[in-house]
Amino acid sequence: MASDTPTVKFLVIPAIDLMGGACVRLEQGDSNRRTRYSVDAVDVARQFERDGARRIHVVDLDGAFEGTPRNLTTIKKIREATTVEIEVGGGIRDEETVLTLFDAGINYVILGTKALEEPEFLRRMVDRYGDRIIVGADARDGLLSTRGWTKTLEVRATDYLRSLLTSLPKLTVIYTDIARDGMFSSPNYAALIELLDLGNIDVIASGGVGALDDIAKLRALNKPNLHGVIVGKALYDGRVCLSTAVAQFQSS
Repeated sequence: MASDTPTVKFLVIPAIDLMGGACVRLEQGDSNRRTRYSVDAVDVARQFERDGARRIHVVDLDGAFEGTPRNLTTIKKIREATTVEIEVGGGIRDEETVLTLFDAGINYVILGTKALEEPEFLRRMVDRYGDRIIVGADARDGLLSTRGWTKTLEVRATDYLRSLLTSLPKLTVIYTDIARDGMFSSPNYAALIELLDLGNIDVIASGGVGALDDIAKLRALNKPNLHGVIVGKALYDGRVCLSTAVAQFQSS
């Protein structure tokens, strides 16, 4: 129960993944294993807010695959229709795009491929915009994946983040286990604990949530720097009720 968990910031963050302006969910990041939902993304965002979400996770999947955002119009409509915090990722690879999103009222920008390929760019963005910059660390078998999860590098996620912490005082990271994403196979608790133990890093878990019990187990880790969990396909498929998850586990 929520009363048995520490009273630290922990958000249940519903996800909206966009392709062609529509809500979709992928299995293990594979664009060929895609489920398209016959719901309007803006209506979904409004419902998430009504269900108690304080932040929504939005990914421009077209942008992630193509290297530049393709769903800005829909993202702006989501921003205009809601009052919650919004974090956006997918194809953000220059400061102009970062500023476009901030100017549109987006609260947080997620840097993935660009942060990995050019750590100095990440450092500049963190210096200028502070904790509004989130690092997206997406891993397959512990190794980082980039460019819309189409390229796997021989770099361990923990080693990469540890190296960033040598020059940045603190980081917020979304850690996604690609093999578990969209598969309802539970989060990768061992990998998350390894990251949480690095120190000076706030972590948002992503990938694998298929039931309320998965969120309960994350809360039971009792890690004050575990600041939330992203839930996607389990919401759309009716496996997790967002309002219930928020009522039981969300705190700040």
